Amino acid sequence: MRRLSRETKSVILLSGGIDSTTTLYLAIKYGYRLSALIFDYNQRHKKELYAAIKIAKLNNINYYIAKMSLPWACSALTKKSIRVPFNRNLSKKDIPSTYVPGRNIIFLSYAVSFAESIRAESIFIGAHAQDSSGYPDCRQDFLEAMERAINLGIVKKGIQIVSPLIDKTKKEIVELGKGLGVPFEYTWSCYLGRQYPCQRCDSCLFRMKAFKSLGLEDPLLQQK
Repeated sequence: MRRLSRETKSVILLSGGIDSTTTLYLAIKYGYRLSALIFDYNQRHKKELYAAIKIAKLNNINYYIAKMSLPWACSALTKKSIRVPFNRNLSKKDIPSTYVPGRNIIFLSYAVSFAESIRAESIFIGAHAQDSSGYPDCRQDFLEAMERAINLGIVKKGIQIVSPLIDKTKKEIVELGKGLGVPFEYTWSCYLGRQYPCQRCDSCLFRMKAFKSLGLEDPLLQQK
């Protein structure tokens, strides 16, 4: 990312997880003036919502909560009748039941409306390499196509979708976040959203593996 003036407005999709929080801290480092967009879509792991709010407040960033319902989405994250998969083979390239159909399309559409309204020049999203294997709306070609599409439908052209982590693994993201001073103890990843991480869902497994491979202990596990 190029270093920009602090007058450069940008919107960041902030979930409260490691990826979006590291993206936030990276954007702050490069001088972007951020407004956060946080989504309450009746997700099972609503605890991530409170993590996102805490992180936004910690950085004195204006944030907006977009509340929506996706009753048609057949996803383990939105329907409690669908089981969150445990101890899956993380190397599998299948689409997991935690995939929410069209989620990033919806989120980015909201972000475009927000960005155009406040005259922001870019939208940050924490999509990355490991997500792209299982979630088609996290892939680089999708993000590039989405950027082209949104600029055909807005008044002032030129809004960019910025995905600085797109080529990184979870290990590399944790390593980058550590260097940026990301407060991992305030982030949340577990799909179940209980008091402590379940340590069995995909998100927990990727997170634990990343910390362990760097010789670090996840601060959320230290709290147990």
